[in-house]
Amino acid sequence: MEIPLTIADHLRRAEVVYGDRIAIIDEPDQVAAPLPDLTYARTAELSRAMAAGLDAMGLDMGARVAMVSHNAARMLVFLFGTSAFGRVGVPINFRLNAEEVQYIVDHSGAEVLLMDPELEADLGDVKVKHRLLNGEESDSLFLEGVEPRPWTPDESSTATINYTSGTTARPKGVEMTHRNLWLNAAVFGWQTGVNDRDVYLHTLPMFHCNGWGMPYAVTAMGGKHIVLRKVDGPEILRRIQQHGVTLLCGAPAVISAVLDAAADWDGPIPGTGNMRIVVAGAPPPTQTIERVETELGWEFIQIYGLTETAPLLTMSRSRYEWDDDTPAERAVRLSRAGAPALGVTMSTSADGELLARTNHVLKSYWAQPEATAAALADDWFHTGDGGVIHEDGYATITDRKKDVIISGGENVSSIEVEDTLFSHPAVAEVAVIGVPDEKWGETIKALVVLVDGASTDERALIDHCREVLAHFKCPTSVEFRDELSRTATGKLQKFKLRAPYWEGMEKQIN
Repeated sequence: MEIPLTIADHLRRAEVVYGDRIAIIDEPDQVAAPLPDLTYARTAELSRAMAAGLDAMGLDMGARVAMVSHNAARMLVFLFGTSAFGRVGVPINFRLNAEEVQYIVDHSGAEVLLMDPELEADLGDVKVKHRLLNGEESDSLFLEGVEPRPWTPDESSTATINYTSGTTARPKGVEMTHRNLWLNAAVFGWQTGVNDRDVYLHTLPMFHCNGWGMPYAVTAMGGKHIVLRKVDGPEILRRIQQHGVTLLCGAPAVISAVLDAAADWDGPIPGTGNMRIVVAGAPPPTQTIERVETELGWEFIQIYGLTETAPLLTMSRSRYEWDDDTPAERAVRLSRAGAPALGVTMSTSADGELLARTNHVLKSYWAQPEATAAALADDWFHTGDGGVIHEDGYATITDRKKDVIISGGENVSSIEVEDTLFSHPAVAEVAVIGVPDEKWGETIKALVVLVDGASTDERALIDHCREVLAHFKCPTSVEFRDELSRTATGKLQKFKLRAPYWEGMEKQIN
């Protein structure tokens, strides 16, 4: 017997097994009125009501429905109300500006855009067939008590399209199938030990790889979701204490925020002995990893992956062979990207690029067949990251081959930033690189050559970028150069430009 694997499975099990259990506690400070505490039965009802509302709007199966929002209970309902009933969810980064959101809406063909009211001032002019603000407007979409139109489950159909900044100025739409998301959630949940007693804090943006898949894994096991709208170190500790949180995922910047808050915390650190924190985006310094154990008393877990891999490829988690190690020794081991997750095969190309095969690899880039073919060449997924695989199977990321900077867990296309700087009349040449930053892992530096006779300053160029780009993509510093060294064929070698800033560091990422 072979039954299609779909996102509906997670919600169906939670409703049947844990229907009366509190499933979601919404962020109390939502701009839209927060939803009351939701049981799993109520979460399933709202998801069906959303699907029925989309039916009434005339949306076909496979139609794209987008949401741009900070973390919210409505975002969790959206993930199930679209994909579990045959439509395609398009979660959008709330940090993007109107032009960037418009591109994603147009490129994906989304017919509906649900929007956080806080974003209306910036995104209110985005053109789409149906635009609804989260709250009363979006809730009016729900048709309670109406069964949604039947969908024939198909695990190979697209469940979500997740847009990511890559090597080009325009983001690519990563098509994730139901099978991709189901298996990623299963393996991720299994290897992190997700169970029905877990209380999960959503510090990770839900738009980002669908919250890395934890919304599905935690739901399937009947865990409790605690929604945090915005990352704040002291508030994270308060929520852990208030709700008995046992698990969270986040970028290295989340660890920094928590460690800073813990230094001023009055009393025992919440979660000591019970908390697991899963980190991805870039490996934190080994000293930071050590402090998670020694100062917080939390378990540190690191994963490596990409939006294109749903994202789990490798996991680094302490094991009994390391029990006699000192915290410092364990931190060194945990700083590696990790061993292949279940069902993942890793390799390296002749030039040192990490390659992967797994059920989690994307179906395709939406409407970009050439990019898809390049990413999946020779029946391997090409990560774009340089790395080594050690004798024990663990991988270490050594360099980023793609022109992508990961700052605070967010991908930033260096080419996109360069294009923006080139539009300034005083800029003749520019190279944008990532440099180490204690808080964000990496931050964005622009190396600029000015037009002969022109003048400008660092502040003016940063402000120019901020007028065009989402602020997290903008340079935090500008360095003026007389020239940028190039190869004989005129190509910039960014690894050479980055080298002085990374001198003394083992890896060329942070």
